[in-house]
This record gives sequence, C-alpha cells and structure tokens, in this order.
Amino acid sequence: MWYMCWVLGILLACAFGVINGLWLENIGFFDRDKLENEIS
Repeated sequence: MWYMCWVLGILLACAFGVINGLWLENIGFFDRDKLENEIS
C-alpha cells in the first residue's frame, strides 16, 4: 500500500499548486496593467 502514500502526496502537491495560483491571482500578482505602470 506504499503507492497510496505516493498518490496522496502527488495530489496534495497539485492541490497546493492550484490553491497557490488562485491566491496569487486573487491578490493581483499577475496584473499586467499594474506591472506596466511600475516599469515605466
């Protein structure tokens, strides 16, 4: 049953990546207009 730990670990890592991406999008980390204004 070692493969269950492996599968659960992969699913947890994927869930963490998705939640992290949604969180960064929510706080405006990927906002292009904001980035262009800071550069110029």
